[in-house]
Formats: sequence, C-alpha cells, structure tokens
Amino acid sequence: MLKDEVNPNLFKQVAKVSREQREALNNNRSFTLWFTGLSSSGKSTIAIELEPQLFAAGYRTYILDGDNTRLGVNNDLTFSIKDRTENMRRVAHISKLFNEAGIIVIASFISPFEKDRLAARDIIGPESFIEVFIDSSLEVCKQRDSKGLYKQALLGKIKDFTGISSPYEAPKLPDIHLHTDASSPRECVNTIINWLDANNRYKL
Repeated sequence: MLKDEVNPNLFKQVAKVSREQREALNNNRSFTLWFTGLSSSGKSTIAIELEPQLFAAGYRTYILDGDNTRLGVNNDLTFSIKDRTENMRRVAHISKLFNEAGIIVIASFISPFEKDRLAARDIIGPESFIEVFIDSSLEVCKQRDSKGLYKQALLGKIKDFTGISSPYEAPKLPDIHLHTDASSPRECVNTIINWLDANNRYKL
C-alpha cells in the first residue's frame, strides 16, 4: 500500500502487520537500550551479560555493537566527526527497524556527541529510546585498555580517538546511569533489569 509521497520518486510502504502485532507475537514491548561511554568503559561487557538474561526470560533481543557494525554495514566510514554522525544515523535507523519488528535492541556505541544521541532518539522515537550512560573515568579506561587502543592513541597512531584527541560529551540526564568504576558487570545488569521492571518497559 502506498502512503504519503515523501520524495518525488519515493513512496513509503506501510505493512499490514503492525508493530503492536509483532510485539504481541514476541510477548514483549520493543525498545532500544542505547549504551554510551568511553572505550573500555564496559559497554560491550554489560551488553553481553544483559542479553542472555533477557533472552532466558523469553524476550526477543539483538545486540548492535560498534565494532561489528563498522566491520559490516558501516565499513565505508572513517572516524571523522562527519562519519561518526553518519555512523550513528545508520545505527539509529537499524535500531528502529528492529524495534518495528518487535525486537529489543541493545546498542553499544561510544556515541560521544550529544547531538548525535539526540538525533538517534528522534529517529528511534523518544518512547523507545533508553539512554544508558556507562560511566567510567578516563584513567580507569586507560588501565583496562583491553584492545590497546589508548596506548596507540597516546602514541599518535590513532587519530580522533575519543577521550584523547577527540572529546566525549557525557549525557546530562541519562535514563540509566551506571558507574562501572565501582560496580561489577553483574551489578550493572541487575540495575538495568530493575529499571526496566520498575518502568514496565518490557511487559505487555
């Protein structure tokens, strides 16, 4: 079915199966948990710990990870400010598609700029966007440095590296604020699950 011409040669297609019907089939509401934080702050670790718990509880989930998307759909992008913005735009649209399919997305991205996170919220929809600040001090992240990226950035081998040669704009009012300097991954996962339960986000 054609609806509302959005471009002279493009027409939006509207499916006969609604998001609500897909959510009902999956028996969960769909939304995006948007993890933001410095490299080595614990985003991927928490995402990987969180997903099995939601999955075991019967919820349909999928993790979108910064490295994985850059190895695939976004492998044409650099780390310039312009390309980082495009990276977030694409990921937000992918997240929205998953949400429309009734799937909970755990999006794990540094996403250092507030304007890009606000744009992602607008694309996904404020009611479906949950910002999770994975907060760890730069010094602790440098000490962890599991991928050796900070070491390379400090040596000047990586340009535009967040926290070293490119800024990180911390969320001012995240929905969930996790302090990974002081809390274990399991404790952080429990905090997220308790927040979702308290806010009735995944139950129909």
